[in-house]
Amino acid sequence: MPQQLTVDIARDRTAPAAARRAVERFDSLAADVVPDVKLLVSELITNAVKYGSDGEVTLILTSEAPDHVHVEVVDQGSGFVPVARARPKTEPGGWGLHMVESLTQRWGVREGSTHVWFEIDRRSA
Repeated sequence: MPQQLTVDIARDRTAPAAARRAVERFDSLAADVVPDVKLLVSELITNAVKYGSDGEVTLILTSEAPDHVHVEVVDQGSGFVPVARARPKTEPGGWGLHMVESLTQRWGVREGSTHVWFEIDRRSA
């Protein structure tokens, strides 16, 4: 039976740390999955705080097995279209979605929203 945790996070400078603490409380994950989830959640929550609208950001974690997790970050922003990083590698910032793509098996954005999701699935890795 899948385990799920939903947390509403205040849109302020403490949001990434609050999201990481939520991942730590979600004890359904294997220890080797947790660092990647914490890193990616921090990036997506930071983007939601920086670019989203007012209101809380919602973090949803769902796990079918210790080495699988589906994560959603939802805010009330107007949406965006993901684009590849076009800046030189020496410029800071803009690595969040690149990391999501590199560390996950699947990810996406719900059309017309700022609802980003990803899955880490190491069951068959």
